[in-house]
Amino acid sequence: MNLNYVVIRLMQVVPTFFLIMIIVFILVRLLPGDPTSAVLGIHATDEAVTRINTELGLNRPLPVQFAIFLEHFFRGDLGSSIILKVPVLDLVLQRLPVTLFLTALAAIMAVILAVPMALIGAVRRDSALDNLIRAGFQVGLSMPVFYIGIVLLTFLAARFRWFPVGGFGHGFFDNIYHLFLPAMTLALSLSAVLMRNLRNSIIEVLDAEYVDFARAKGLRRRFLLGRHVLRNALIPTVVLFGLNIGTLVSGAVITESVFAIPGIGRLLIDSIYGRDYPVIQGLTLVLALLVSLVFLITDLVQAALDPRVGRQ
Repeated sequence: MNLNYVVIRLMQVVPTFFLIMIIVFILVRLLPGDPTSAVLGIHATDEAVTRINTELGLNRPLPVQFAIFLEHFFRGDLGSSIILKVPVLDLVLQRLPVTLFLTALAAIMAVILAVPMALIGAVRRDSALDNLIRAGFQVGLSMPVFYIGIVLLTFLAARFRWFPVGGFGHGFFDNIYHLFLPAMTLALSLSAVLMRNLRNSIIEVLDAEYVDFARAKGLRRRFLLGRHVLRNALIPTVVLFGLNIGTLVSGAVITESVFAIPGIGRLLIDSIYGRDYPVIQGLTLVLALLVSLVFLITDLVQAALDPRVGRQ
């Protein structure tokens, strides 16, 4: 892999993240309502509103507020929650591991579901089994994430009591047990997208001339599929997987609310309702940074799988 390619991709993250900071700062202040109403309630006096706005710096011009925000950010200070009265960084460190665990588990489950089904469907293309696999994944792709979560929660947790209805659990295996349904909710949609893309890629590679040449050499079928077919077919799927991590994180925001999971997503929803500007800004920037890092890792993995990318 070309070192210049790595350096260029790292440098591209900086202006992208700065632009995200500007957009987040502006969009948060375009939300209807204001934090003073959340703090003081509906019976707030004009004097109390003025005092809170002064304490929070909301009475200053937006460029000044943004400059103060940048200064605090580069000092590692994301501010303090207006509602909870605790530093935002502490909230992030407390809730982030839960969301990362959920997202990682959902991503692993999506890959486990998609890769073997795509391989079976491509090898036995247009057969009854292939049509059944595609139809099954199409169901998961056509339903909204929150609806899949409610269905799983209603039947597998509430009715059959095979899984807990919410929470995070204690310990690694207990965490997996509590997060299995939420992770499956996220994985079903992502696995459908990955399966369809990987199946088409495998079919395209199977029809390539170099694969016919490898068959003519008498290579074993397992070695042919693993070394020549799957490796090359995975390149576009890896890119698609990385691009959909952002969707996975946004889906986690909704899923955490449905399953009452104490992660960043649920905290973000509560903060939006409470107009808690510092928490909304801090959580959104953390999520944006995570997605940017995932995109960077995706590009590096793509360059490792396809050396031509790293030479660009």
